[in-house]
Amino acid sequence: MKRIYLDYAATTPLREEVLEAMMPYLTEKFGNPSSIHYHGREIRAAVDEARDKVAQALNAQSSEIYFTSGGTEADNIAIIGTAFTLADKGKHIITSAVEHHAALDACKSLEKHGFQVTVLPVDKFGRVSTADLETAITPETILVSLMHANNEVGTIQPIKELAAVARERGVRFHTDAVQTVGNIPVDVQDLGVDMLSLSAHKIYGPKGVGLLWVRKGTKLNSITFGGAQEKKLRPGTENVAGIIGLSRALELAVQEQPETKARLTELRDHLISGLTTLPDVWLNGHPQHRLPGNVNVSVDRVEGEALILSLDMAGIAVSSGSACTSGSLDPSHVLMSMGLSHQQAHGSLRLTLGKSTTREDIEHVLTVVPDVVKRLRDMSPIRESGEEQGEHKCTPRK
Repeated sequence: MKRIYLDYAATTPLREEVLEAMMPYLTEKFGNPSSIHYHGREIRAAVDEARDKVAQALNAQSSEIYFTSGGTEADNIAIIGTAFTLADKGKHIITSAVEHHAALDACKSLEKHGFQVTVLPVDKFGRVSTADLETAITPETILVSLMHANNEVGTIQPIKELAAVARERGVRFHTDAVQTVGNIPVDVQDLGVDMLSLSAHKIYGPKGVGLLWVRKGTKLNSITFGGAQEKKLRPGTENVAGIIGLSRALELAVQEQPETKARLTELRDHLISGLTTLPDVWLNGHPQHRLPGNVNVSVDRVEGEALILSLDMAGIAVSSGSACTSGSLDPSHVLMSMGLSHQQAHGSLRLTLGKSTTREDIEHVLTVVPDVVKRLRDMSPIRESGEEQGEHKCTPRK
């Protein structure tokens, strides 16, 4: 059976060039970078070189790079670390309804410590407005944390404009750029943010490593303790092979970004065009301000989980915007925030394209999906829009 992987937003395969860079640090180069003998100094030099390359790729300074275990930890350090660092200046934090749970749950945990969190709404495309941010900022606001692009629907936020609003009011700004690096330009100076998170396994690097960029002069407390690594902001022995892999993956992603964006955008638009010609199937997310490789559609009268399993049996790996695949019956908080009903959110399908995706793959998907949708609809108790056996009313969003 032909296997087609269309879940690159979840994770990407390790690139051969990245593995080659990592291999010496998984085998013969084993020293602890904190050791002062030869083996330690050798590894410290490699980590420092990786930090330099990462900084160059982001238009940052090496001293501003802090390696972490991934995007989630980077988000947690940025949000919780800022909260406890600036608590004497205010206890108000602003985020949005479509953030990754790495940010939302970090904010929620702070409410238990007396912090107030404002969750900004989004429009039907999943975008935050600068006017809403301007209104939400108060003299007590110490942090705004908004993602660069959404992991489910691919909508790209106007981060440069949003960060400018925060900067004018003297409020620190963090962005989660886990989904954007390698897909669109990410330049920390141009974006005007104060902190930025990214993860290696979204850009064909290893799992379990990421980084937090912190603008020079930004005071930030650690949320973990036990060592002096990463200038005490993220203590613990460094994931050396992972850091080397992250550096190489980021270097390649930035070099290839223009070509990647052009190729995936063409394939994405062809896939969107084909899927949305099906009856009662519509695109979620912004039609223009979206990631090059992201396609998210709602398929009326079909459960997303049933679609995923049926497509998997046909050799096509995709995901759903619904959280039901993780064992929860809750629909996607992102799609619900954009105005979809429970039923519509449960019937979503996310297809994310990457390096190995070809035109032939897309054509194959467009051949398989209509038959799968028809079969599932024939089996569904929801026979026609608005005629479900129950309360459901299906109203496609335009």
